[in-house]
Amino acid sequence: MEKRFARAFEGYSATMLDGVVLLLGLYLAVSPWVLNIHATNPNVATNNLVIGLSLAAFGLALALLPTRMYRLGWTAIPIGVWMIISPWVVTAGHNPTSNVIWNNAWTGGIAVVLGLAMATITFRAWPRRPGTRGA
Repeated sequence: MEKRFARAFEGYSATMLDGVVLLLGLYLAVSPWVLNIHATNPNVATNNLVIGLSLAAFGLALALLPTRMYRLGWTAIPIGVWMIISPWVVTAGHNPTSNVIWNNAWTGGIAVVLGLAMATITFRAWPRRPGTRGA
């Protein structure tokens, strides 16, 4: 089973996902200062910094330990959902600006898609029981 996982996670698509997750996390961490969100919404800036650094660390771990970390690839899905809803949850008065909404919606949507892709790679590498379809 370990050989099957190793083959699945050493492919081009898995390697590409590692880098995209790392870059998405780094962008998310610096986005409050790039888009000048930190001055108007400091709570969103803190949220994006913490979640972005966590996502970047996760992307780095995916690159360094793919056979162990891809089983946790699905965690990018709830992180992405959190990024989509976080502008309304963490802003003071629950009234975020449009640049905060668009930034977090796009980065959250990309994180959800990446999480689904990683979950698909893991699911395809998982061994099937004899007698089931696709075995």
